[in-house]
Amino acid sequence: MDAIAVENLTKTFEDVTAVDGISFRVAQGELFGLLGPNGAGKTTTINMLSTLLRPTSGRAEVGGFDVLKRRDAVRKSIGVVFQETALDGKLTGRENLEFHAMMYGLHKAERKRRIDEVLTLVELNDKARTLVEKYSGGMKRRLEIARGLIQNPKVLFLDEPTLGLDAQTRRHIWDYVRMLNRDRGVTIILTTHYMEEADFLCSRIAIMDHGRFVALDTPARLKDVLGGDVISLEIKGGEACLDETFGARPWVKKFARRGSEVTLTLEKGERRIAEIVTLAQQCGASVDCVRLREPSLEDVFLHFTGRTIREQEASMADRFRTMMSAHGRRRS
Repeated sequence: MDAIAVENLTKTFEDVTAVDGISFRVAQGELFGLLGPNGAGKTTTINMLSTLLRPTSGRAEVGGFDVLKRRDAVRKSIGVVFQETALDGKLTGRENLEFHAMMYGLHKAERKRRIDEVLTLVELNDKARTLVEKYSGGMKRRLEIARGLIQNPKVLFLDEPTLGLDAQTRRHIWDYVRMLNRDRGVTIILTTHYMEEADFLCSRIAIMDHGRFVALDTPARLKDVLGGDVISLEIKGGEACLDETFGARPWVKKFARRGSEVTLTLEKGERRIAEIVTLAQQCGASVDCVRLREPSLEDVFLHFTGRTIREQEASMADRFRTMMSAHGRRRS
């Protein structure tokens, strides 16, 4: 049985479709990623699967339970680490866990055992009696993961678990997430807009854009879609000529120019670097920098959507401001 089964799940808010008919399945013990910019519908999807939001249409099962018909059963089978911190800073780490365990109905002896277990798991035993307001950002995230595990969930939802953390702390959280999945067998759905996070952690990834899945596969297969290496050039001048020159070369599988950066996808890129630089110079362009690399998930996102995640986030932020401005005018 799948841990999660979703069919044509949709959520609309007035005239905005946040999630638009998505379908997918997550196997038991899988670490599945939802990758996309802020506003793509990732958190709305998690909120529907965790019964915090009612779907507008479609259906979903989590742990074998329908999210509409068996809400209590779903809630007992999941753990959730929200994007925003939901800890009480005036309580100690242990007190936060104690309160959460009581809400799940764990009896006193079981509460103590589970709290000791999860504190050990996230290496916070020595900080258990420290007020959470004195915790670092990484410690708070680890405590939230511990809280999400307190009732031994079948499925753990992690919504942007490393948002706002420094690179070193982020990598530390990655290690915990992988350990939970690999050693404890916890099924995990993780949302992120960090490409390297999805690539490092997830066995499969669904790329979300405007509430829809534009691609779903393993990270390796998604990158194989591009079919070659990526060469990026920082250039000045020669724009029209470059478009025509590289667009006409049969060995260039994909060509894009964004401001001063030219990006080409091709096979065996290291053999073409000298020729590419020569062609650029013949177009009157000066080449300041050349980089050769394997395709990344950023390239995959660009391939399927025509824009980078950063550009999509900026566009969505503009649309949100416009929508809120129009809403304010209607109310006045």
